[in-house]
Amino acid sequence: AAERCVNMRSPGSASFGMSVFNLGNAIMGSGILGLAYAMANTGIAMFVILLVAVAIFSLYSVHLLLKTANEGGSLVYEQLGYKAFGIPGKLAASCCITMQNFGAMASYLYIVKYELPIVIKAFLDSNNNSWYTNGDYLVLIVTVAIILPLSLLKNLGYLGYTSGFSLLCMVFFVIVVIYKKFQIPCPLPENFINITVNVSQPQVNTTDEECCKPKYFIFNSQTVYAVPILTFAFVCHPAILPMYEELKDRSRRKMQNVANVSFLGMFVMYLLAALFGYLTFNEAVEPELLHTYSKVYSFDVVLLIVRFAVLIAVTLTVPVVLFPVSSPAHLQLLCASKDFSWPRHICITVALLVCVNILVIFVPTIRDIFGFIGASAAAMLIFILPSAFYIKLVKKESMKSVQKIGVRHDLTEHMCS
Repeated sequence: AAERCVNMRSPGSASFGMSVFNLGNAIMGSGILGLAYAMANTGIAMFVILLVAVAIFSLYSVHLLLKTANEGGSLVYEQLGYKAFGIPGKLAASCCITMQNFGAMASYLYIVKYELPIVIKAFLDSNNNSWYTNGDYLVLIVTVAIILPLSLLKNLGYLGYTSGFSLLCMVFFVIVVIYKKFQIPCPLPENFINITVNVSQPQVNTTDEECCKPKYFIFNSQTVYAVPILTFAFVCHPAILPMYEELKDRSRRKMQNVANVSFLGMFVMYLLAALFGYLTFNEAVEPELLHTYSKVYSFDVVLLIVRFAVLIAVTLTVPVVLFPVSSPAHLQLLCASKDFSWPRHICITVALLVCVNILVIFVPTIRDIFGFIGASAAAMLIFILPSAFYIKLVKKESMKSVQKIGVRHDLTEHMCS
């Protein structure tokens, strides 16, 4: 009966292809720039194992979330938490979604803050530190001129066009990473190194051919960051239920197929970006891959286009990530009125963007956000909450069933870890 209730809701407007683009864009984000660094600190074989494991667990939790939504009769993440555990469950889901989305939006705007000035200086062929090359000002301008209008759209389906464009930008980024692998020699000649860029990074002996041999298993002090980076890179669960609600001809199987296609596409892109980025620089790869290319090229047209494409991609991703927090369904949990209100929608969207901009301007580094969000809110949204909701709300399966035993086992492991 609950599943029929979900399917009998007013039909959405997003097609299958548009939903694939939306979900793929929600998965893809700034994390792709740090995957080569994660591979450099785990080795190729260990990274592939971790990537496969995180992707499978993430996709399986989507399955649990969709099944729980049908059984629980709600397409709102927080409402599922309320039905499962009351007010504490609702608050836990709401806090995790807010933390994850704020961390994701902050990481996207960090890229705008630090990469857009480089692009502008390259176009103007100038190193002047004018106001139009100040990252703080540029973040505010991009937010007001591009992100805010897209975030004010009432339905998520229309963002499919921008999502498709941003995904094409990231595909172009992966292609260039592969192309540059066969252009940049290893070891790098000394005269290729731009020593003025990122001097705080440890110096690597680029003439030693040992550093050009890829390693398959690596364990060091930075290896522990690999799992949070991968977890952060695959979080899309706050956007699943709003996209399910917007899906045309809504059914759980159709939405699961949307998730399958999106996850497969992102898995391939992540693996290619990490593998060829690592094979290009090996031990010299930095936490943000684009910064590593600055060691080799002080100016390169193709890389400049890549920077511009990445900037477009992350800018157009912010409204998709913001939607689960500012969507009408989410706001109805906080407001007595069930009718959509433009003034309320505008005020809350503006307030959220103001908070994110303040975070980006005043917090000095992006590394702490990746580590903290990936190990806390992202882990909750992928591993713990969907499993807990499933165990509590899906009544037609016995607690002794194979599936629930497996879910309880995974839940216990992740909570202990």
